[in-house]
Amino acid sequence: MTMNNRSLGTTGPQVSALGLGCMGMSALYGEADRTESVATVHAALEAGVTLLDTGDFYAMGHNEMLIGDALRTAPAARREQALVSVKFGALRDPDGNWSGYDGRPAAVKNFAAYSLQRLGVDHIDVYRIARVDPDVPIEETVGAIAELVEKGYVRHIGLSEAGAETIRRAAATAPISDLQIEYSLISRGIEDRILPTTRELGIGITAYGVLSRGLISGHFSRDRQLAVTDFRAHSPRFQGENLQHNLNLVEALRKIAEGKGVTVAQTAIAWVLSRGEDIVPLVGARTRERLSEALGALDVTLDEADLSAIEEAVPADAAAGERYPEAQVAHLDSER
Repeated sequence: MTMNNRSLGTTGPQVSALGLGCMGMSALYGEADRTESVATVHAALEAGVTLLDTGDFYAMGHNEMLIGDALRTAPAARREQALVSVKFGALRDPDGNWSGYDGRPAAVKNFAAYSLQRLGVDHIDVYRIARVDPDVPIEETVGAIAELVEKGYVRHIGLSEAGAETIRRAAATAPISDLQIEYSLISRGIEDRILPTTRELGIGITAYGVLSRGLISGHFSRDRQLAVTDFRAHSPRFQGENLQHNLNLVEALRKIAEGKGVTVAQTAIAWVLSRGEDIVPLVGARTRERLSEALGALDVTLDEADLSAIEEAVPADAAAGERYPEAQVAHLDSER
């Protein structure tokens, strides 16, 4: 395994070639084992992963506390190499329902205060609103984070699921390190306008959903039963004929992977890695076994023939179904 560093844009930190997305350790993808989750974070740090991604609303703070525990119990040298990225702004109720986003400056600082406490750190490395608040100008939200940077509570400002025009406005307000957004073989919407914009402005990409929530991991089966609390039970891409169509794409990808002697997941991650040095894939491994498989993608080289074969097997816009349920798409500035 070769863990080279990449940069989160021209103003962001150097991070490992892969980051660890920790959401699934707490919420939205069924039951997770806390002990195994902490062990997976430790294994990631030991392997050279530096970027840990979370959100203050993942199981209402549970994920931040889990990462805080993992950092406290990690060897000092590994703990010091960790860079924590936090998303904020999503509003929840006690039943776990979603009720919008809050990007007001006072809310930004309030959310940060709680995150610092739950994580047990004196600063957050990258701080970003999870979805653009349509009722608050992005200049005000980013400006509030910039004030936190000035006071030392935040090191770098990020964005999440923002559209091209919003990215430009944010970057005119303060230096932006990176945009976190879904990007995978079957979610390539950023390629037309968003990716050219971030590259023009020197903003990096942290790509989540590189395995499309397990759909293109090679491990998801049509007859898998999902809990009602599992996001995928309501995701259009995991429903009925959409699911069968998408799994057919996976089987086409599997033939290419097997020809190279690697797994489907490794091929899909390697494809994202091949898109540019300014893109850092976040892998949502919840166990050490899945983490080990994902790290193996770092040793997969895709030549032009491989990339052409992958493109033929899984063309852009080949997926059936939207990446989010209709009600959630309305909150995506990146889709406007």
